[in-house]
Amino acid sequence: MIGLVVGMAGGALLVANNCKLLNLVKKNQEDLMNKAECYIDKKLDELEKAGESQENKSQKSE
Repeated sequence: MIGLVVGMAGGALLVANNCKLLNLVKKNQEDLMNKAECYIDKKLDELEKAGESQENKSQKSE
């Protein structure tokens, strides 16, 4: 009987920890994706600004 109770408690702890771990992994994946999107947006903006400045330079030289 004691073994059954200890086994149930141990199983409940494992399930709870797995749920917490799964939620933590999902949260970290979402954070990583958000950071990657921000980085990509920043780089695209920099490329657009660089392209615009090159166009302005070429128009002035004409």
